[in-house]
Amino acid sequence: MKRLLFTLAIAMLFSCQNNAQINDKQLAVINADPIEVPLKNGKARAYFASGCFWCVEAIYESVKGVDEVINGYSGGFTKNPTYKLSNTGATGHAEAVEVIYDPKVVSFETLVDVYFASQDPTQVNGQGPDRGSQYRSIIFYQNEAQKKIIENKKALLAKALDAKIAAEVYPFQKFWVGEDYHQNYERLNPGNPYIRNVSIPRLNRFKAKMPKVLKDNSH
Repeated sequence: MKRLLFTLAIAMLFSCQNNAQINDKQLAVINADPIEVPLKNGKARAYFASGCFWCVEAIYESVKGVDEVINGYSGGFTKNPTYKLSNTGATGHAEAVEVIYDPKVVSFETLVDVYFASQDPTQVNGQGPDRGSQYRSIIFYQNEAQKKIIENKKALLAKALDAKIAAEVYPFQKFWVGEDYHQNYERLNPGNPYIRNVSIPRLNRFKAKMPKVLKDNSH
């Protein structure tokens, strides 16, 4: 996903003093108590950030038990974040997805496996060509049981790869739904050069790793 360069005037807004304030606000987000999203019509919700949300949306929508994936923003401290503003890196938010799923068909634990299998888990502040804090990897937990699952899998992966895993672990606070044109992006824009050259290859690499979790029409 190519990003436009922002003007020097925008960059100048963030002095050392402002950066310190941003860090304090981000620390408050990280240290907050998690908010648990109740089941609705028997469906649960999980939240992940893993680079470009166009890619992540398509990956989770290929998984059995997932009903819908919504693109948006989470993990930051700014209210009503927009795509343009989040790209400055000043909101604290990362591009994220809301995964609506049937817990009777697919578990949160499996969704975490999908998360790690569908990315370069060692890449900091980005995935592939997308770089910046708005593309950083975050897994959001809603309760202590989810946090334990995430931390255990992260530790096992670090041991297996003998490398530090980049994914941050945040308490879930709020998910901000992204702009309409970002939803179902890969499906609606198959000819987009980014989709052809980055998103679809990433999806296919994931499918090769976890074929057993795919919907019948996703093979």
